[in-house]
Amino acid sequence: MVLFFIQLGIAITSLLFSTFASWYEGSAILDNPWEWKYSTPFSQLLYGDVQNINQISQLDHFVYAAKFQPTFPLIMLISGLYLLILIGYQLFKSRKIRFVYFLSLLAGTLFILSYLVFNSPTIGGQIFFYFGLTSGILCIVGAAIIYFILFKRNTNEHDS
Repeated sequence: MVLFFIQLGIAITSLLFSTFASWYEGSAILDNPWEWKYSTPFSQLLYGDVQNINQISQLDHFVYAAKFQPTFPLIMLISGLYLLILIGYQLFKSRKIRFVYFLSLLAGTLFILSYLVFNSPTIGGQIFFYFGLTSGILCIVGAAIIYFILFKRNTNEHDS
């Protein structure tokens, strides 16, 4: 249990640090009005066309950072994903089949999110596409391995 809390602390610290760093890097969107049309989806949902700095949502800072300076947003995504898997494992360790379902659902979500940035012309979009695709595949492989280990264990128990 101590190992769980150490991992939890490291993942949360990493997530918080990378979130603040991403938000700071993404604040550069305020200085680039030509990019407002392409990098402010949340502000456009709220206000339509963005005309001034006051209309830019804080969430759009993350979009801009992910597109043009993807290091900290990627660390944010990795630590968040690790945190989700860690908590999911802790919640479902006594019911491993539920953990298999959890990983499968997570994989499906990652595939959908990677599809959303499939045709992105920016380096950040391409990085997030490949990261989502790779982590989705790893989640499916992990779920399959756990499932087949459980399946093999259950068939061995029935054979004896």
